[in-house]
Amino acid sequence: MAAPPTHPLPSQWHAVIDDAAIFPPGDAPLHEATATYGERREEWYGDLVGSLVLRDTDLPLVRGVAAPLSVVVTGGAGQLAGPLGAARRLGLDVAAVEIAVRDSDDPVGNVRRIDAAARAAEVDVPIFIEVPGPPTASWLAAADEVAACEHRLKLRLGHVDHDLIPESPTVAAWIDAALDRETRFKATAGLHRAVRHAPEGGGAHGFLNVLVATQVLWDGGSVDDATATLEERDGAALAAADISSARRWFTSFGSCSVTEPLDDLISLGLVEKVVDTP
Repeated sequence: MAAPPTHPLPSQWHAVIDDAAIFPPGDAPLHEATATYGERREEWYGDLVGSLVLRDTDLPLVRGVAAPLSVVVTGGAGQLAGPLGAARRLGLDVAAVEIAVRDSDDPVGNVRRIDAAARAAEVDVPIFIEVPGPPTASWLAAADEVAACEHRLKLRLGHVDHDLIPESPTVAAWIDAALDRETRFKATAGLHRAVRHAPEGGGAHGFLNVLVATQVLWDGGSVDDATATLEERDGAALAAADISSARRWFTSFGSCSVTEPLDDLISLGLVEKVVDTP
């Protein structure tokens, strides 16, 4: 059993990682992911982990699980009610819902349909809406609608195809749009490491870069300033930066790995590792 921590996990890292172990490239079996999630919550770094991310189609398979769940809707707005109703009947703790806009020709209307379906289903947890694509006028209009409906944004920062990873100016503009609308957001995909790096096939964003870029924008910096921050590869410089307000807006990121982000936080001196004692 892990020893109690000598220093509590700093509050800025509480629930920053949503455990998405079942998603690529982790692809953990569902039963293994749920068991491991429970074990992690008992570790000294347990506060680092927020919800367990599952597909709506997984809900019937996890009855009896006490974990807070982020439910990814695999269909359109019409698929919100059924799975969430099943979750209530099964006594599952749904902490958030994640759903993507599927109608690229009418993203604003799609957001409105999601909102209407959520209200009809009496969804009373945060809804994170992913609006695909660059921050064009139609994207910004959809973001306006997300804010007007008091939902949240979901930003996809990675992809198994490195050519499809959004570039830093796009990510900076997304974050700027969220902050301009005072809309909270979460990130998904690719943020396994704290600092921007270059895996085979291209660059990958770092979650610490995203947090610092969020703070830069919130403090009045420009999109160009945030873009430069997203490109920064000096971990020590990022670790020394202020992120006191960033978590208010950047709520969490989904990751199929918890240990990789944790190892980076430890190596950067942002989290003190607690060593097991006999």
